Amino acid sequence: MLPALALVLLLTGCGKSGTPQVKGPQPGALPSYQVQSGDAVTGSAALDAARARGHLVVGVEEDQPYLGQKDPASGVYSGFDIEIARMAAADLGFAPDRIEFSTIASANRETALQNGQVDYYVGTYTINDNRKKLVGFAGPYFVAGQALLVRRSDEEINGPQDLNGRKVCSAAGSTPYQRIQKDYPKARLIGYDTYSACVDNLISGQVDAVTTDNAILQGYAAKAPDELRIAGEPFSTEPYGVGTPRNDTALRLAIDDALARHEQNGDWRKAYEATLGLSGMPAPEPPPIDRY
Repeated sequence: MLPALALVLLLTGCGKSGTPQVKGPQPGALPSYQVQSGDAVTGSAALDAARARGHLVVGVEEDQPYLGQKDPASGVYSGFDIEIARMAAADLGFAPDRIEFSTIASANRETALQNGQVDYYVGTYTINDNRKKLVGFAGPYFVAGQALLVRRSDEEINGPQDLNGRKVCSAAGSTPYQRIQKDYPKARLIGYDTYSACVDNLISGQVDAVTTDNAILQGYAAKAPDELRIAGEPFSTEPYGVGTPRNDTALRLAIDDALARHEQNGDWRKAYEATLGLSGMPAPEPPPIDRY
C-alpha cells in the first residue's frame, strides 16, 4: 500500500508533462467564521471534554482532493469538509487555533466517536440507518453519489454493470465498498485503508477501477485529466453528515444549527466554491437538514 504522498509523486513525476497540480483555496477566497460564545450549548459530554482540554479534536480524511487533504510538507488540512468542521467549531465557541484535526480511516470512524478519540467527524461520512445505530449525525450538508474512476484509455468500463471479473478498489469499511460487495458480487473487490492507495494502483494498472463518491473521484480526475476519467453516472445517493457520539443530542443539534446558519449567510457556498468547486463540480443547493 502506498502512502498519499506517493500519489502526488506519481501524478507529477511519472504522468504526462504538464499534469496539473491540486489547486488549493486562493488567498481571501475562504470565508472567516465568527466565533460564537458557545455557552448556550449545554449537556454535551463531548463539548465538556473539549472545553476541559482546551481544544476540539475533529476526525477527518487526509487524502481526498478538495474535500479533506493534508499537505505532507506543512501538515495543514484543507478542503470543503475541513471548512464544514471549522464552521461548526466556530459556532461551538472554538477558534481555528483551538481545533486539532485527526486523520481517521473510514473503517475506524464509529470506534473513534464511540471511545471519545474525536469529538465529531467530518469526512465524506454517509448517513444511513445502520450507522445511526452506532453514532449520531448532524446534517446532511452535501449529497454525493457513488461512481467509478477508470483509466482514460479503458473504454470498456462505463458503469457498475461492466465490473464483472474486473478488479475494483475502494476503502475497506466504506459504504461504496459494501455496495459493490452486495450488489455487484462478480466484481473482484479489493479494500485498502485509503482511496489514494486505490488510485495509485489504478494508475499503475494493478486494478481496473476505483469506486467511491463522485465528489471524491472528481478531485482525483481533476489532478490527472489526461490519465483518469469518471465512468458513467452516479449510481447511489450519499448524504454526507457530521458524525457525533450517538447519545450526545446536544452536540448533534448544535451542529445542525451551525450548518443551517452558515448555509443561510452564504458561508457554505463561498467555502464550496473555494474548495470542492475547484474540481469542476458546480455548487448545488445545500440539502435540507434532517433533524431527529
